[in-house]
Amino acid sequence: AFSSGRNSPCPCLLEMEPYVDRLVHIVTNDGRNILGRLRGFDQTTNIILEQCHERVFSMEEGVQQVPLGLYIVRGDNIALVGEVDERIEDQIDLMQIRAEPLKPILHGVF
Repeated sequence: AFSSGRNSPCPCLLEMEPYVDRLVHIVTNDGRNILGRLRGFDQTTNIILEQCHERVFSMEEGVQQVPLGLYIVRGDNIALVGEVDERIEDQIDLMQIRAEPLKPILHGVF
């Protein structure tokens, strides 16, 4: 069962509570960048995002935004969750940014 995070019985999830109803940026283990409003999560840190989109980085075309709408990200695929400062976010011209896509995380490979 998903929770809005409020009154969570698991102490490890207390760190997620301040992000509920806020714009967050998630980086997945396979290198995807997903932004959306955090609506809920469960005990395995599966996350529900609303009004979300994926940012696809490119050295040639700037940053493309792919609409995803309501979206669930599996907890075992999340590398990072961070709050987005919406005032700064609104000032960024994504078409001017050039960057290589993130590479997937490799566990145990050196």
